[in-house]
Amino acid sequence: MKPFRAAWLLSMVLCVAPAFAADADRWDIPVAVKKLDNGLTVVVSEDRSSPVIGVSVVYGIGMRLEPRNRTGFAHLFEHLMFEGSENAPEGVFDRVITGGGGRNNGSTRPDFTNYIEIAPSSAIEPILWLEADRMKMLDFNPTTLKNQQDVVKEEIRVNVQNQPYGGFMWLDVGFNAFEKWENNHDGYGSFEDLESATLDDVKAFHRDYYGPNNAVLGLAGDITPEQGFALAEKYFGDIPARPVPEGPDFSEGLNTKEKRIQQSDKLAQVPAIAMSWKMPDRGSRDQPAMSVLGALLANGDASRLYQGLVKGRELALNVDSLYGLTSEWEYNGPTLFTVFALYKPTADADAVVAAVDEEVAKIVVEGVDDATLARIKTQLLADWYNGMESFLSRADTLAKLQLLWGDANVANAIPGWIDAVTSQDVQRAASTYLTAANRTVIDRVPEAMLAARDAAPQANE
Repeated sequence: MKPFRAAWLLSMVLCVAPAFAADADRWDIPVAVKKLDNGLTVVVSEDRSSPVIGVSVVYGIGMRLEPRNRTGFAHLFEHLMFEGSENAPEGVFDRVITGGGGRNNGSTRPDFTNYIEIAPSSAIEPILWLEADRMKMLDFNPTTLKNQQDVVKEEIRVNVQNQPYGGFMWLDVGFNAFEKWENNHDGYGSFEDLESATLDDVKAFHRDYYGPNNAVLGLAGDITPEQGFALAEKYFGDIPARPVPEGPDFSEGLNTKEKRIQQSDKLAQVPAIAMSWKMPDRGSRDQPAMSVLGALLANGDASRLYQGLVKGRELALNVDSLYGLTSEWEYNGPTLFTVFALYKPTADADAVVAAVDEEVAKIVVEGVDDATLARIKTQLLADWYNGMESFLSRADTLAKLQLLWGDANVANAIPGWIDAVTSQDVQRAASTYLTAANRTVIDRVPEAMLAARDAAPQANE
């Protein structure tokens, strides 16, 4: 689950002036879509402002879609995709792209796995050849499999087991908030399941989930739709479609009873809290309202929770928020809106929860004033358009929207959805989703603090 690295985004000439439409406040992102005969969907967004192109290949396989007893297999396979093929042995993929001035990466999420590249537009054909080559087949062998099993296990040790808080705000909350195995198992992977994966398992996984009919190719930048479609046909068109296993039923409704969990942390210095609520379904009328509500509550120093918990009550040291492992627009099943904060050792979890409830209750009763609502919308729209200016981000976002929504043009609808949100919409979202019954709370306390708490009553006897 490689992180997206901001440094290499900044190293490319990516931020280009958007071509705004006649309406100065609206940018219509160019979107052209074509499905090849083998089922591969191709999305092209032309922008000739810079001789750069972003490429994304998004597959319809993620953590909640992986087979039982194979936790972390989608993640493991993300790593295996960089291990080479008979035509392009290990290391060739990276050398070709970086040698031409580009960068590449990949990540695994609940509903998809994506592979991205950014490079001068002159490198587009080698990139597409490499992506098509690893879609056809990989060089499966015991050495490669063992190597990547060890790499994934080490990643878990570094990013979770040996880190303060251990990702509890995005891993552990999901284990507890969701009911179905598809949604609540450890997508990073258990060591037992990772170690038991065989070559036959790996080959079957590639066969089942890495066919063209389970993928979307996104291209953004210095390329026309006609060029993009022709190149997709040239490099991917002869890859046969393959049957994709029927996906599991991972749907589940809102929670009806609050869940409270306390955890100890031997590495943390101060306590932390994660409060998660199940989100509206993708495509729900409440999805845009939750986007605005989330920003109102926890987006920056002007947010209600920062002003209320950090500045006002002085309970918390910081406040941040997450939408599962993706964004508020990029999910296809149950996901969470999570507020995360480090809080002062002189406070406690009950006080933090009560303070958050107070801020939510104010929104439910009073709504949002016009000036604040306009500021939040402007902030969200600016963030959305800024993301689309990057050719890499645009290619990736359009490909993901096409996969999840079945329509990459959702990218041009989202700004209108945000702009249409009213104070009443925000109130409805707050009263429907940010309830105690729909909430999962994890209180993560330093081990030494818990030991001191346990000893305190005995000292007073």
